[in-house]
Formats: sequence, structure tokens, C-alpha cells
Amino acid sequence: MDNKMRTFFLMAVSVLCFFYSAPAFAALRVVTTTEDLAALTKEIGGDEVRVKTLTRGYQDAHHIAAKPSYMLRLNRADLLIYQGMELEVGWLPLLIQGARNPNVMVGQPGHLNASAVIEPIEIPQMLDRSMGDIHPFGNPHYLLDPVNGIHVARLIKDRLTQLVPDKKNFFQKGFEEFAQRLNAKILDWGRRMELLNGLKVTAYHRSWSYLFRRFGIQYIALIELVPGIPPTPKHLARVVHAMKTEKAKLIIQANYYESRSAKFLAEKTGGHILSLPVSVGGVDEVKTYIGLFDYIVSHLERESK
Repeated sequence: MDNKMRTFFLMAVSVLCFFYSAPAFAALRVVTTTEDLAALTKEIGGDEVRVKTLTRGYQDAHHIAAKPSYMLRLNRADLLIYQGMELEVGWLPLLIQGARNPNVMVGQPGHLNASAVIEPIEIPQMLDRSMGDIHPFGNPHYLLDPVNGIHVARLIKDRLTQLVPDKKNFFQKGFEEFAQRLNAKILDWGRRMELLNGLKVTAYHRSWSYLFRRFGIQYIALIELVPGIPPTPKHLARVVHAMKTEKAKLIIQANYYESRSAKFLAEKTGGHILSLPVSVGGVDEVKTYIGLFDYIVSHLERESK
């Protein structure tokens, strides 16, 4: 066998080895902006998806640096799923532009705004720079209402099916099983939270609005002066007055916010601080979407005892 034939033979063998050792299918490459969306996608897609997220649950998704490594993830993605309502407005458009991936451009099947199926709350009546970092389309923390998690999971199921039609039954089964488990949990959480209906709390930011609406909890004051702006001493004095007037002792805040102001309020009012994750991955124990609410509800439930 001459050198040319030997080279051809070795190349042919290499190609065949690659072909027969390659997997029978390629998992859909999905990039999400939050760990909540990643968790929902995995529930529906199972082994048919390979999911990467751009933020971690212990980070404030409002303020993320548009890293080149994130652009590379988007460059290789078949589908981008993001929270929307301008939660990621400060960094996601830069990543999409830098990724140079036509799949994830606006208007393409690989571009999915999860908020499309959400009825927003707290839409501002007017827009003014003095109002701070407000969201003109409403509060973007909608996944802290577990019912919204079902709406978003259905949306993800439909888009995965559009991109991989031959896996329709698989995605449908994944959605139905997840929705059944989550609906059962929603009933359980509702029963356990009945004693907290009407509870008045102070919070750092309106991260909890959807959760509070679901379980009948009320804000009496916010620690930040306006969204995105830390409190002034004068504002903290007003919060102290509100807490004493309403006899509100509980201060709730996402565990990525500074705690100095909350500690000051607790000292002045005799209140106590409950630091909670707002997302999957916000603490080590929370690894699933259902697990997030199990954690939050169990910690809130202690307030009724």
C-alpha cells in the first residue's frame, strides 16, 4: 500500500470512528439569563437540552458585567431565554450584539422573552429620572410567584417543541409532570402560609411583590430610597417611624443586598432580619425551582410560630 492509499485509508477510518462514536443526537444548546430559567428549562428539556446560565442565584441580575465569556456562550447557543421587563437591559443587549449569533437575535425562534406570558404588576404611571432605577414594563421579579413558574414552563415547552419538533411528546411529558408537582406544592405552601396573611414587613427592594401578593403579605416600607439608590439617614428615620407605627418587626431582604441598613433598623425597632434567596442557587441548599419556594416558605413559616 503506497503512502497516498495509506493516508486515505487512515482518514476514512478516522471519519468512521468519529461517526460511530458520536452521540445519536445533539442536545439543544440553551443559554438563560437566570438560574430560575435554567432550572425550568431543565425540568422540561431533561437530557435533550444543555443549559448554561449567565448569572448566579446569589447575584443581583440588574447589575452584571457583559463579559466576553458570556458572549461566547451566546455565540454557540440555539436558544436564549431571558427574564425581560428590562431586568437585563443594562447588559444583555451588549451580549447579544457581541455574540454575532443570528439564532438569538430579536424576532428569531432562538430568542425567547419569558415575560411574554406574564401579567405584570407595579407598572409606573410616569417615568422620571428622580424615581431611580424603575422598570417601565412592570416588576420583573415575577418568578417569585410559583404560578408564574407554570406559565413560563409552558412557554419554554412550546419553544423547545418549535425548535425540536420530533421531541414534542418528550417535552410535553416533562412539562406535565413538572406542573403536576408544582401545583401540588402551591396548594401546600398556600395552606402553610395562611397564618401569615396580612403580615406587614419592611423590605430592601420590591423583589418580593409577586410572592407577597400570592400569600397576602404587605410592605409597610422599603429600605432603599428609590429603586437602585441606597437609603439616606433621613429616609431610614422615616422607615423606623413606619415600623414602630405599624408594629412591624420583620425586615426581609434578598441575600445579595448590603445588611448595614437593615441592622440599623432592627436595632432601632427591636425587629429582626430575614435574609432570603430570590433565585435558584441563591443559597447552596436551593438547587431547583420547587426547592426555592420550599426554602422561602419554611423560613417565613417560622414567623407565624
